[in-house]
Amino acid sequence: MNKNKMSRSQFLGTSLGLTVLPSFSLGGSSLGELMKPPDDSYVLTEQMRNAYETGLKILKPTKAQLEHGLELHRNSVVFDAYGFMPSAAVDGAVIAEAINNNASALELSDLREDMAQSRFVDNERERKEFKNAWNASGVTCVFQNAAYSCNAIYKLIKRLAHFTYTTDMLRDFIIKAVTPEDIIQAKKDNKKALYFTGNGVPLAQDWVTVEEELRYIKMFFQLGIRMLHLTYNRRNVIGDGCGEPTDGGLSDFGRAVVKEMNRVGIIVDCAHSGWQTSYDAAIYSDKPMVASHSSVASLNEVVRSKPDHVIKAIVDTGGYIGICCIPRYLGGTGDIAAMMKHIDYVAKKFGVDHVAIGADVGYHSQFSGEENKIIAKLAKKPAPSTRTRFAAIWPDEPFDETPEMGQSMVWTNWPLFTVGMVQMGYSDSDIQKILGGNALRVAKAAIA
Repeated sequence: MNKNKMSRSQFLGTSLGLTVLPSFSLGGSSLGELMKPPDDSYVLTEQMRNAYETGLKILKPTKAQLEHGLELHRNSVVFDAYGFMPSAAVDGAVIAEAINNNASALELSDLREDMAQSRFVDNERERKEFKNAWNASGVTCVFQNAAYSCNAIYKLIKRLAHFTYTTDMLRDFIIKAVTPEDIIQAKKDNKKALYFTGNGVPLAQDWVTVEEELRYIKMFFQLGIRMLHLTYNRRNVIGDGCGEPTDGGLSDFGRAVVKEMNRVGIIVDCAHSGWQTSYDAAIYSDKPMVASHSSVASLNEVVRSKPDHVIKAIVDTGGYIGICCIPRYLGGTGDIAAMMKHIDYVAKKFGVDHVAIGADVGYHSQFSGEENKIIAKLAKKPAPSTRTRFAAIWPDEPFDETPEMGQSMVWTNWPLFTVGMVQMGYSDSDIQKILGGNALRVAKAAIA
């Protein structure tokens, strides 16, 4: 092992407070100097710098580890196994006008989402912000959540349209990838890519025959969807979501859904499914399936985590578990060190070929606060309030989250995820599997 690298046991012991490291030092170099890209493709904003500093204070890498990790990250195909591309700030004046004109809660929700996911197409300030955040992250491709948490086709199409529009209009910077080879080519061309996923299986909801009910799955594959959640938090006709008090597993209809997804080339994702539903899906899937953005129940048992027997079943399909960046799902210190611990657990127990990073976090424009102030100034009344969405009803899982936890794992801190794995002693080739190679392998198997 490189003498500048900390062993896995040393690193994980540090994250648990078992050893004391000296104060973090950049060895005389400034953070700006070390994080500055060779090609000047981005600049560090204040919020990026603060997030980097938070992550570095937790990781405490040596200068050599930091430099090696950053270089490796730049030279790798980095595939966020589930998440969100950077989002734009809304146009505060337009939102305020809509509120003043008695727009409904649904209208306002649609307006905000459209702006967040496509405003950088027409707004130069947001376009520069969008590109800067992408370049700072070093991420090549995001398995982008491009559909709602439901089975209604008209809703699923609505979100898919936003991302299709963005990739159509900004082709010089970002592409819609439809094969893993597109992602690899995007890296070679110094472009970014979106690989579409959805939080719900599109169903006709006519309930005449199984075959007729499943007919839209292929259509959504043709539209670019390459992965789908079987369930979100709640129970549906496919199986039980992770937020249900019971977990009845995959239904007979759910088995047919899994087989149809296998047939057309869509990856089965059980990230938001109950444990039995997840296990059943792995047993019935003929192709590699995943829990795209989850955590390890043996380290922190919450509804969104997966126990070892479920992870093993997923691994047996040839799939992987993606470790997320959500503090309450990671538990423990709830920060980037805890995230490294979950990665290390899966890699050591199930193999480095079966772990990825599905961040489940995105970057929000630094101008969002400014636009919200404009809304507050121009809106003559409060926006209509809404009740909690059915899909978003969660069981109570208390967790004391500090701002530093999430800040250490913000989307632009992706380069530090690579640095953390360098610290743990992983080889460059193994790190590259976790960064994107495993997701690419499963994506290839899905459409083979």
